[in-house]
Amino acid sequence: MHAPVLVLKDSLKREQGNKVQHANIQASKAIADIIRTTLGPRSMLKMLLDASGGIVVTNDGNAILRELDLAHPAAKSMIELSRTQDEEVGDGTTSVIILAGEMLHVADAFIDKTYHPTVICRAYNRALEDAITVLDKIAMQIDVNDRNTMLGLVKSCIGTKFTGQFGDLIADLAIDATATAGVDLGQGVREVDIKKYIKVEKVPGGQLEDSKVLKGVMINKDVVAPGKMKRRIVNPRIILLDCPLEYKKGENQTNAELVKEDDWEVLLKMEEEYIENLCAQILKFKPDLVITEKGLSDLACHYLSKAGVSAIRRLRKTDNNRIAKACGAVIVNRPDELQESDVGTGAGLFEVRKIGDEFFAFIIDCKDPKACTVLLRGASKDILNEVERNLQDAMSVARNILKNPKLLPGGGATEMTVSATLKQKSSSIEGIEKWPYEAAAVAFEAIPRTLAQNCGVNVIRTMTALQGKHANGENAWIGIDGNTGTIVDMKERKIWDSYNVKAQTFKTAIEAACMLLRIDDIVSGIKKKQAPGAGPTPSKPKVEEEGDADNEQILPD
Repeated sequence: MHAPVLVLKDSLKREQGNKVQHANIQASKAIADIIRTTLGPRSMLKMLLDASGGIVVTNDGNAILRELDLAHPAAKSMIELSRTQDEEVGDGTTSVIILAGEMLHVADAFIDKTYHPTVICRAYNRALEDAITVLDKIAMQIDVNDRNTMLGLVKSCIGTKFTGQFGDLIADLAIDATATAGVDLGQGVREVDIKKYIKVEKVPGGQLEDSKVLKGVMINKDVVAPGKMKRRIVNPRIILLDCPLEYKKGENQTNAELVKEDDWEVLLKMEEEYIENLCAQILKFKPDLVITEKGLSDLACHYLSKAGVSAIRRLRKTDNNRIAKACGAVIVNRPDELQESDVGTGAGLFEVRKIGDEFFAFIIDCKDPKACTVLLRGASKDILNEVERNLQDAMSVARNILKNPKLLPGGGATEMTVSATLKQKSSSIEGIEKWPYEAAAVAFEAIPRTLAQNCGVNVIRTMTALQGKHANGENAWIGIDGNTGTIVDMKERKIWDSYNVKAQTFKTAIEAACMLLRIDDIVSGIKKKQAPGAGPTPSKPKVEEEGDADNEQILPD
């Protein structure tokens, strides 16, 4: 008998074979179970405490998983899923995790029966292709300009969220905002850059009903000299700069030797004249409002206010871009390069208002603005944060529809249809792949099942009834009403999902499940390579320095 050969170091842990797949499946299921209760309109909220003691109260799948700190590698990759989903399409973050968890769960049985993971993956991918074909078949086109349809759509996205109780409010905000900031790329394609051109300003106080989409931009700034400058200008001419309106200091230290006392005055005069010239160049265009991203000296402020021009300084670059988009101005880097065409005349009103105890500058009533600000009011910070998350989701949905105006039924109806079709197809599949294929078909039922669970109805009865309705394939639009748990026609209830979201959900979930199934070996405990000669540092006993004496922990008695 040969002596055993050690290949791996002692410090490494290695798991391989079925054990790994089971562990991964368990971890993914654990994640899916955390999130499961947050699906649908009757969803529960999760309260998360982060390290700094802040509280997040939400039921947005992505927001929850983002806050979790996980040890298991497979679970971490599940979290990536919902993040991808959130970045790509903005909604369906919860469904993606539940679906992936379920796909892995049904694969568990096959791995026990020593199926090879690649066989399962092949079957899954086949199921995915067929599922997408089914989606294409039952999708229905809509008219983007029909506001009611859009409202229904966005509402079904928000119905599952905390702000569902405020009805149309958030949906209206989302549609207005995306309609404003949309850019036509030609060929009927609209691109909406939510991050860049839609700013959400949260101002605590007031009621949620006071929230609105401004036809323009709002910034958290006051004019430079509140007493002297006008705080309200109708039809302002706006100039945007990103250069400082103050005297340029030398790049490095400059020494100027002054021989006569008059030279000192000359120097000062030069500085003053420099600034005066700068201001004169700007005032040539008769602006009413000058906004700069950098500083603005007292002297420049004096010249501007003398000419009756309001000024705002030190604005964020992103805000400046939004203002440029809203009022049609061009951001200028050097005042001497100003042209008439750079002046923004699109705004209808510039006004500084006090909300709560802060001043906000509004540039509103713009003609055809390409950027906007959504002003959210609410009782507390937590509520505002949650509303903002919901608004982001709603805007993403509206954006998806603008991009690809196709709809699918919500309420688990799509999944049931896909499931029923795949079950029928599975009988025509030959060989060993048939069983995993059928299992994938069953896994799609996780979504309607979870919906039913969260409503608190009899799950088995509801699911059986639903399967019966779908089995003969008569109406693809029958699903579960998430509020009552009854089986209804989604067309009448106006519960819809956008095609992009559903397709992305299916793709992400199945691809992720395949990836996790293919892992058959986990080697953990790999050390970082140390620099040669560094060696393990001997741990010295810690000597307390004088400086540490103040902050030592006092042991409780």
